Amino acid sequence: MNRILPALAMLSAATATAAPPPAASPPLLHATIAKLVGFGTRHSLSSPIDPARGIGAARNWTAARLAEIARDCGGCLTIEKVADRFTGPRSPDGVEIVDVLGVQKGTGDPDRVIILSAHIDSRVTDPMNFTSDAPGANDDGSGVALVIEAARILSREPHRATIVFAILSGEEQGLYGGQLLARTARARGWQVAAQLNNDIVGNSHGSGGDHVDNRVRVFSEGIRASETLDEARTRRAIGGEDDGPSRALAKFVDRIGTSGHGGLEVVAIRRPDRFGRGGDHLPALDLGFPAVRITEASENYDRQHQDVRVEGTRRYGDTIDGVDFPYLAKVTNLNVAVARALAQAPAAPAAATITGAVTADTTVNWAPVPGATGYRIHWRRADGTIWTNRRDVTSGPIVMKNVNIDDNFFGVSSLGADGAESLITFAGAAPRK
Repeated sequence: MNRILPALAMLSAATATAAPPPAASPPLLHATIAKLVGFGTRHSLSSPIDPARGIGAARNWTAARLAEIARDCGGCLTIEKVADRFTGPRSPDGVEIVDVLGVQKGTGDPDRVIILSAHIDSRVTDPMNFTSDAPGANDDGSGVALVIEAARILSREPHRATIVFAILSGEEQGLYGGQLLARTARARGWQVAAQLNNDIVGNSHGSGGDHVDNRVRVFSEGIRASETLDEARTRRAIGGEDDGPSRALAKFVDRIGTSGHGGLEVVAIRRPDRFGRGGDHLPALDLGFPAVRITEASENYDRQHQDVRVEGTRRYGDTIDGVDFPYLAKVTNLNVAVARALAQAPAAPAAATITGAVTADTTVNWAPVPGATGYRIHWRRADGTIWTNRRDVTSGPIVMKNVNIDDNFFGVSSLGADGAESLITFAGAAPRK
């Protein structure tokens, strides 16, 4: 017999009861970016073997830094490099792309994986210029510093799911590192619950002169890039354009931000990426993995993809003086809170369904989740985007009395014993028999 769980209903929807992790350190973030800038250029076509300059030296230092963190946590991280060769318009002669991974294996559900990623490569105005200095302090030294700092913080405690700290190469040449990571995840059978891709996350002064250090943007797809024709027909019939796995992840990030983690307002933008642009989360979306891009609220385009120079009073180039380290620490704290909450929660239900056409009631059912101690049914009016109602139960199916199937959308999340909550799985039509 199903029953309401009033105790669980009183717990936070996304935060376990354990003490919060320590805050990110602006001085450590600064030290990491200063080191990355010191390699001169991190262009993907620069030297892979020079010990002091270029992409190879930067990757080696990153791997060594993650290894230091692994030693500090008693070997809780496994450091590895995965590589493949890519050829394209910006690498006509081919280039070996190497991703550096720090893997913190989960203690309860190790096949479920949370990925924090950023790209280490940099560029100037000409995307083929691999000899000039390309500091890449914010694009994307800020993201790399965030991932390394998140590894330092999150490695201090065990997590139910596996967390992968991924430093990618080749983003500026064609999202190569993101492709390599997505293929690696698929080949290894990772059950990717979320990829938080951080790209350009450390500046608070926009090109238009605005100063925004209290907001961050999260980009997500609604309709899945991996959707089949049959799935598209089903979605067209039942709705759910705003409820794909990646959009559910963006809403989760928004909910964590709203609860006070990170000290930032989350602007959840309903678009896979900035207009006409792309990042390393897109290959994950192509394979059906939930993924979002996290980016600062107000970009300074004079500091992106520019030769370092001064023209009159206007300064160009992605130098370290353009990074706001207290702001970057806030974005780091948000990532840590989201990854920690997801890694401590059970998996989301693999599927959820609703029935109840031409009746006053709606029946909600879902696939049971190993390790879940309860479930949360969410619903909202069908003209809205934010879940407004919830009910906690031990198992399904559940009959929602006088909640009309035509007027509402429904979703289901899993709950752990400590109140940790998974992403919300949108409830669609039950299969025809």
